[in-house]
Amino acid sequence: MFQLKYFLALGLFLGSLGWSTAQQKVTINGYVKDSTNGEALIGATVFIPEIASGVATNVYGFYSLSLPAGTYTLKVSYIGYQSQSLRVDLKSNTVQDVELAQESEIIKEIVITSEAEDANIESLEMSTNKLDIQTIKKIPALLGEVDIIKSIQLLPGVTTVGEGATGFNVRGGGVGQNLVLLDEAPVYNSSHLFGFFSIFNPDAVKDVKLIKGGIPAQYGGRVSSILDVRMKEGNTKRFSASGGVGLIFSRLTLEAPIVKDKASFIIAGRRSYLDVLAKPFLDEDLQNSVFNFYDLTIKGNYRVNEKNQLFVSGYLGRDNFSADDIFDASWGNATATVRWNTVINDRVFANITAFYSNYDYSLGFEDNPEDRFDWNSRILNYSVKPEFSFFPNPNNNITLGGQAILYKFKPAEAVGRSAGQVSDISLDDQYALESAVYIGNEQIISPSISLSYGLRFSHYRYLGPGQAYTFETNEEDPAARKDTISSQFFGRAETIQTYNNFEPRIALKVKLNNTTSLKASYNRMAQYIHLISNTVAASPLDVWTPSTNNVQPQLADQYTLGVFKNFFDNDLETSVEVFYRDFDNIIDYVDNADLLINELLEGDLLNGIGRAYGVELYLNKKAGKFNGWLSYTLSKSERKVDGLNEGGKWFLNRYDQTHILNLVGFYEPNSRWSFSGNFVYRTGTPGTFPTNRFSFQGINSIGDNATSSRNNIRITPYWRLDLSATLQGKKTKRNGKVRKNKDYWVFSVYNLFGRRNAYSIQYQADDDGVEDTSNITKAVRLSIVGSIIPSISYNFKF
Repeated sequence: MFQLKYFLALGLFLGSLGWSTAQQKVTINGYVKDSTNGEALIGATVFIPEIASGVATNVYGFYSLSLPAGTYTLKVSYIGYQSQSLRVDLKSNTVQDVELAQESEIIKEIVITSEAEDANIESLEMSTNKLDIQTIKKIPALLGEVDIIKSIQLLPGVTTVGEGATGFNVRGGGVGQNLVLLDEAPVYNSSHLFGFFSIFNPDAVKDVKLIKGGIPAQYGGRVSSILDVRMKEGNTKRFSASGGVGLIFSRLTLEAPIVKDKASFIIAGRRSYLDVLAKPFLDEDLQNSVFNFYDLTIKGNYRVNEKNQLFVSGYLGRDNFSADDIFDASWGNATATVRWNTVINDRVFANITAFYSNYDYSLGFEDNPEDRFDWNSRILNYSVKPEFSFFPNPNNNITLGGQAILYKFKPAEAVGRSAGQVSDISLDDQYALESAVYIGNEQIISPSISLSYGLRFSHYRYLGPGQAYTFETNEEDPAARKDTISSQFFGRAETIQTYNNFEPRIALKVKLNNTTSLKASYNRMAQYIHLISNTVAASPLDVWTPSTNNVQPQLADQYTLGVFKNFFDNDLETSVEVFYRDFDNIIDYVDNADLLINELLEGDLLNGIGRAYGVELYLNKKAGKFNGWLSYTLSKSERKVDGLNEGGKWFLNRYDQTHILNLVGFYEPNSRWSFSGNFVYRTGTPGTFPTNRFSFQGINSIGDNATSSRNNIRITPYWRLDLSATLQGKKTKRNGKVRKNKDYWVFSVYNLFGRRNAYSIQYQADDDGVEDTSNITKAVRLSIVGSIIPSISYNFKF
């Protein structure tokens, strides 16, 4: 409690200090928006040449600058939009909203500037990548469908273990160590169709930001990365519709003002029809099989007045997979977010967010009600997060806030029926409360030096009702399954276990000259919930579990150093980043661990440490008819668990990939045709392969983990080349009239060379195991995509 009081007192002191330095100044603030649809522009630059300083808009498009009274030039810019220069006479506090036009449009009232973008040099951010949705839509994708998760896998330090793998891995971390946010609500499975498509409808997405290091204090709860996805708010100017028809699914998005320039909505839906198309090719006994997904995204906003705005958004998505009377499975996310923005005064902006998140899945076998097994599981979140942004002067931007998250885990509601006899093997629900307070400041110390620093204090309580077990570790074999020695029941809301963690953050930028900057950062992260999976890639049926009296929260410390350099008037961006990350309390598993519907699951979990380190190179050509980027990552990720791998030696993490090379290119020869391609190369992931076999009564068997080494061999490298071409519809109708609607065709080829990349490799005895002179052990490769996949899709907007 003393530490918490000290932390809050420090925040109030910093706030009061900033306030006192700004008493004799006047403030200009407002929103920066898109002139065509009223969408807020996140990260737009508002620059004042007279003081050689400025700010970037926050995630709601809001900015605030406190300056001595006088006349200034306000230069507002955003990538992909025409810059605007305004002359403002500041005699008193002023509200100045700015609307920017997209580059393809011409508006007489604005002044075009020729300043090149150098945000990567000027910004404090490092280990951070932003992809605008227009760029994402150009990248070749499987079956021609735009995919956000597949797109970020082309960035440095980001990878996946292969096709059919859900989620993504960042700097050697696991899928469950990434915090994926959709309008601030977490989603626990970011993929449809077993990892082939993401849950994010590109027509409803406005901004995508991946933070791998230098993570600000307002983010917490995961130790690897933050993927912050923001939805569009809806067109406040006029009605518009967009969509597309592809080989796998179709989509439709509608947005319109409810009250022009005051309230609007957007609704976007997708539905796949793979099972319908496949039905003519299925056997008769599989005609009733189901294999589809759908999602629905809704958002509305209402501008109450000049200082207050309300946002309400929601997402509902589901995958369904069944084979007649054999089995059925279903999984999906549901989120709801309510946010209230208010400008408390000219220098204080507040946002209060409340969200609900639910991820659930179900699995059933047999269709006979007398002989059937059903299993349901879910994780529920309820959260409130108030946050305040304080702009005391152009050199400081203070963020102060807190968050509370209530978790409810339903690990298994499992009921089996045999000849009408019911067997209930359900597990008890689990509860936890995670709360945090944080403060951070972005400070410009001099024209060449900027600093970002902050502190987050997180508090976690594992709550009843429930049974808490005590386990005993086998001292002779610490990697063996633990035995239960006692248990205790705790009542409703009783505290079973408590954890506290301070999570400091700091980042430094030193601008060496107009084209070069040096950046460094450190952050500590704490993660209190864990994804339980001992497979190569996470699956929809994996289990989430809270930190308990036996399972400690994961901790990670990351150190990053980078050099950022631009060439050719900022048309070519380059960067080199070196990172080192320590993990503590990493979860591993005993051999043959029982992870599903196991009341004593904690006895099968092991506690270890980890480390990941490497270098990331990034080159991005932004201008000209030909542009794109190249990223290369050289890294290593290891773990160490007492008792595993020859008594506790370091071994490669299953996500370790030494070399990751991504090459993405775009070429636009004219206004109608554009071409793009990407090449991907990744070192194969490690696996634990047997090194011997044995024969018994003439039957050969392969040894399962015949050696005590873990992840001792790699599978073959992964590489793939994709190409796509986009044909825009004609812009004019007859008699020279310009069309109001836009449409385009996308032609793409995924895996152009038809490479059969290995998803996994297993060993087995040949010739059905019968021993003879020709009998050998063979390696069997599983390839999820083993051929060239062409596609065509039609897209429209009006």
